Amino acid sequence: QVQLVESGGGLVQPGGSLRLSCAASSSIFRAYTMGWYRQAPDKQRELVASITSPGVTNYLDSVKDRVTISRDNAKNTVYLQMNNLKPEDTAVYYCNTIRLTWGWGQGTQVTVSS
Repeated sequence: QVQLVESGGGLVQPGGSLRLSCAASSSIFRAYTMGWYRQAPDKQRELVASITSPGVTNYLDSVKDRVTISRDNAKNTVYLQMNNLKPEDTAVYYCNTIRLTWGWGQGTQVTVSS
């Protein structure tokens, strides 16, 4: 079972930026389309962005102008650069394959508040 470890979250003011990282424990990561998901309190988990192994990306409409997903296959890591953060971006952020192949990590909390 591949382990996923998310990091990089924190408390940020509206308009601020964060860069999230998700490290996978196995190089099999490289073969998978990866996604960043988020779950806000009392809401369903949703897919925010995805990236194929060669780097084709896709975004949730509400974030597509503010978020960039990238990956470093040599480091078994996927990133999420988030700019111009809004209070509605507050959530726990997770990564996984888009088919939810592996178990969820602990996530990283993003809180956007003044």
